Amino acid sequence: MQQLSGQDAMFVHAEMKGLPQHIGGISIYDQSTAPGGRVRFKQILAMLKTRTHLSPIFRRKLATVPFGLGQPYWVDDPEFDLEYHVRHIALPKPGDWRQLCILAARLHAIPLSRDKPLWEIYIIEGLDAVEGLPKNCFAMLLKVHHAAMDGAAGAQFMNVMHDLVPKPVEVEPAPPWKVAPASRVRMLGKAYLDAWKKPGQVFRMVRSALPTYRRIRKGYREHEFEPQDEAPRTRFQGKISPHRAVDACKFDFEDIRAIKNAVPGATVNDVMLAIVSGGLRRYLDSKDETPAGSLVTGCPIDVRSVEEKTSGGNMVGFMNVSLCSDIADPQRRLQAIQQKTTQAKAYAQALGPRIALDITDLIPGSVLAVAVRTAAATGLAESSVMFNTIITNVPGAMEPQYLCGAELIDATSLGPLVPNVGLFHIVYSSVQNKKGSVKLSFTACRQMLPDPAFYVDCLKASFEELKTELVKAPKPVRKARKKTSSKRD
Repeated sequence: MQQLSGQDAMFVHAEMKGLPQHIGGISIYDQSTAPGGRVRFKQILAMLKTRTHLSPIFRRKLATVPFGLGQPYWVDDPEFDLEYHVRHIALPKPGDWRQLCILAARLHAIPLSRDKPLWEIYIIEGLDAVEGLPKNCFAMLLKVHHAAMDGAAGAQFMNVMHDLVPKPVEVEPAPPWKVAPASRVRMLGKAYLDAWKKPGQVFRMVRSALPTYRRIRKGYREHEFEPQDEAPRTRFQGKISPHRAVDACKFDFEDIRAIKNAVPGATVNDVMLAIVSGGLRRYLDSKDETPAGSLVTGCPIDVRSVEEKTSGGNMVGFMNVSLCSDIADPQRRLQAIQQKTTQAKAYAQALGPRIALDITDLIPGSVLAVAVRTAAATGLAESSVMFNTIITNVPGAMEPQYLCGAELIDATSLGPLVPNVGLFHIVYSSVQNKKGSVKLSFTACRQMLPDPAFYVDCLKASFEELKTELVKAPKPVRKARKKTSSKRD
C-alpha cells in the first residue's frame, strides 16, 4: 500500500462527469525496423507481460479510506488482467491523420475505470493514408490517470516499454508477485496519526508565510516582477462539454532555435508561447472575439529535486504568464513574452515553487473533493478567470526508441482539461530520424473549438510570421567565375 500525495489525490478529486483527468499520447511506429519487418499484437502483449513489474503503475489500483478520512491509496489489483488494458483496433479506410485525431479525441474523452489499474493502451492499425508516414505503420494510444504520474514521470514510464535498439531486449525475470491486501484498519490508523500532524504542518506553513511575504514585497519594490492584469474571458472559458478535439503540428527544432537566437535572452519555451499567442490571436480574430487585453496561460513546472527525478506521481508547481496577445508585431510580442516569463519565474521563486505541493498535502481529501464538486455545481469555478489556456512542456526521447523492434517515428501528447479552461497545449521536444523536432499538440473542448484543423493552420501561420520576421534567409552563394586568358593568333 502506498498513499497518494495531496497533489496526486487532487486529480482524483477533480475528476467529474465530462472532465476525466488522465494524460497520454499517440506514438507512431515504423514496422520495417522490426525483426522480419512486422510486429504482431501478441508480441506487444508478450513484451508488456514481461515488464509489468518494472513500474508500479501497471498493476495497482485505487483504494479509498473509509469515510474519506484520508487521501486514497495505491493497492495491488489481485484480478489484474493485462488483456483488459491493451486493446487492438484499426482506423476505417482510408486511414488519414484526421481520422486518427477523431479516434484519439473520442478515446481520450472516455474516463478510466476506477475499479481497475488506471491505464489503457490501444494499438491502432490502418494508418497508410497519413501523410508523411511510411507504409505499414501502427500507433499506440496511451492513457494514464494524472494521479499516477505527471509529464516528467510519464517520460520514465515510456522508457519501460521501449528499447534503445531494434532487437527487443530481454529484461530480468519478475520476482514472485505477492498481492498485499488493502487494510482498512491500517488506512484508518494512518488517518488518525495524520490528523495529529496537521497542526504542526499548519504552523510550519504560517511560519514560512512571513519570509514569503517579504520576498514578494522586495520583488515588487525592485521591479523583478509586476502585478499581472486579470485574464480576459474567451470562448475557452465556461462549462466544459464531455466531447474532445485533438490535433497537432510539428516544427523543426533548428527553426525554433533560430527564432530564439534572434531575441536576446529568449528560450525555446518563449518561442513556443509566442507561437501559441499568435495562433490564438488569429483564431479569435477569425471569430471576431479577440479581447482587448492579453491572454494569460498557466504553465506547470517540474519542481523535482535531483534526488526525486526518478520518482513517480506529481511534483508540479505553477506559474501564470501573459501571452502578450494584444501586441500585433510578432517580434515585439516575443520580446514582451521573454520579459513576462522572466518575471513569472522570479515570482514563482519568491512564492516558493513547492507551495502547491505543501497546500495540497495540508487539505484533507474529503474537504478538497467537496470543495471541487461544490465549485463546479454552483458555477463558482466559472465565475473568475485565472488563465485562458494551459501550456506545458513534456520532455521527449533524445535518442531512437523501439517498441518490439519498431522504431518510434512520431509522437503527439494529450492532456486533460480543467474547469473553466477548455484548451490545453503540450510542447513535446524529441529527436526522431536523427532530426530534432518540436511537436505542439492540443486537447480542447469540441464545443469551444469545433474546427481543430483551422486552429492548426493558425498556429502554423503564427510560426511562419515569426520566422519571416526574425530569421534572415541565408544569402545565396555565388560561384566565382573562372578567369579566361585570351590567346592571340
